[in-house]
Amino acid sequence: MSSYTSPIREPLVTGHKTYHQITEDLVSPTEKAPNGAWILGFLISVSLLAFGLFCIAWTIWHGIGTWNLNRTIGWGWDITNFVWWIGIGHAGTLISAILLLFRQKWRTGVNRAAEAMTIFAVLCAALFPGIHVGRAWVVFYFFPYPNTRGPLWPNFNSPLLWDLFAISTYFTVSLLFWYTGLVPDFATVRDRAKGLRRKIYNFLSFGWTGSAKHWQRWESISLVLAGIATPLVLSVHTIVSFDFATSVIPGWHTTIFPPYFVAGAIFSGFAMVLTLMIITRKILNLQDYITLAHIESMNKVILVTGTIVGVAYLTELFIAWYSGYVYEQFAFFNRALGPYWWSYFGMMFCNVLSPQIFWWKKFRRNIALTFFISIVINIGMWFERFVIIATTLARDYLPSSWSYYTPTWVEIGIFTGTIGLFFTLYLLFTRVAPVVAIAEIKSILKSSGDQYTGPNAIHHHDHGHSHASHEDDHHAHEGVSHTEESSKVVNKPLMTVVKDDLKKLEGIGPKISETLNAAGIMSFEELMNTPTETLQSILDNASGNFGGNSPESWPEQAKLAFEGKWDELKDLQDRLDGGKY
Repeated sequence: MSSYTSPIREPLVTGHKTYHQITEDLVSPTEKAPNGAWILGFLISVSLLAFGLFCIAWTIWHGIGTWNLNRTIGWGWDITNFVWWIGIGHAGTLISAILLLFRQKWRTGVNRAAEAMTIFAVLCAALFPGIHVGRAWVVFYFFPYPNTRGPLWPNFNSPLLWDLFAISTYFTVSLLFWYTGLVPDFATVRDRAKGLRRKIYNFLSFGWTGSAKHWQRWESISLVLAGIATPLVLSVHTIVSFDFATSVIPGWHTTIFPPYFVAGAIFSGFAMVLTLMIITRKILNLQDYITLAHIESMNKVILVTGTIVGVAYLTELFIAWYSGYVYEQFAFFNRALGPYWWSYFGMMFCNVLSPQIFWWKKFRRNIALTFFISIVINIGMWFERFVIIATTLARDYLPSSWSYYTPTWVEIGIFTGTIGLFFTLYLLFTRVAPVVAIAEIKSILKSSGDQYTGPNAIHHHDHGHSHASHEDDHHAHEGVSHTEESSKVVNKPLMTVVKDDLKKLEGIGPKISETLNAAGIMSFEELMNTPTETLQSILDNASGNFGGNSPESWPEQAKLAFEGKWDELKDLQDRLDGGKY
């Protein structure tokens, strides 16, 4: 079934790709030796991870006293980093699920990286509560098991325990959603592999054959999981915000925290997806699949969510002033003008001011600037979590208990270790699975490939009364053939091989085929460019009795047949040029 595509919509797949080229481009990173950029990134990531593991071992061996937590500030870098990683993780699945539910085609370039980001970010986040309990060897108290130790969960009403169930549920659904999308691509890798590698990918693909029933079930489960994941994102970060909002501490005890945290999570998650996308497209040479159109769309979302976060900041300030509650007012005065003023204004600049540059299209489409701003936003969202936690706790009700918090090298090391873990897992992922969904890219090629749509289109399909139809009419009147256009990409000798078998078209038998050949119509291309009136005249004037045959559908049939032949010949030309034969 055809669908209308706006003539001004920018192509999402560039480079005039064939289906074979898409498979080659996206699977080859899993088959070839990694390039120098990947190796350098992996070495840096593994080094950071190794240092982080050393700091975790140091903490467990010497105790939480190696951190700079004190009697006033019991939550420091650990919970700041926990909330930061959870925020990044929550947006990944939400981006993919929302765009799937709304049938957005530009999802295909970003969904796989976003979903993988969720899995790895949640793993990084889970480290911090596990260490922060102090006695990491009894962390199993978090989980339900036969109760032989008296009142096991005396504080079951605490949002901290809700976190465990909410985040584990979200992680499970995200993992299923991510893996479901990978199954068809694992099957593609399997079909190109040999030996043990083929057996491994055969196991991972669950016997996928690509049958209609498999695709139907795959699409159904994808929609179901997307529908479950979307409200889960809202509920999980709402529960994380309850860790603060259900307390009685000024600056925390506020009802704006749930939507405030959700908006911040989406904002920081989109920024991290952009960071990953730009690194990935550079290292794996995926510029034809992660295009400027994808990056511009992401920047538009960052602009909107950044503005929402800015409104939340201003709302907090207004409510603190309007409430007349002196302790709440002091909490916000202290954030802006107290000893942590630098983190507050850093948060405001990074999260509210810096995204406003994306009001201008030339900046939304600037790769280097986008990468820089995405890093700035990640830093700003970390500042936000630090401002909420450290500045609020540093000055409580009693001036005698006021304190100042700075992290030790151990805390900084654990945080850098989680960054190393995140990028190590992501880089390994790019080596074992296509980082852009092959099946989904192929599904949008005919409607979003630059050879079919956009100013440089060389194929034209009928989409109702689409722009392509008018272009076809224009070429027909001017006598411009598809062969002349396609010769820009495919060598002429392949396009003029032999005459086509016109009998493949409905309504044309051997006698009519001979009659058309005698009139000089030898190929699908010549037939599709011949007006219906001319064809009818040829039949009427032929010696046979063909007057009752209607040639009205023949040009359209010939056009479809020619385009199919053109695709095959272009693929053959690509293989010849690449030395495949």
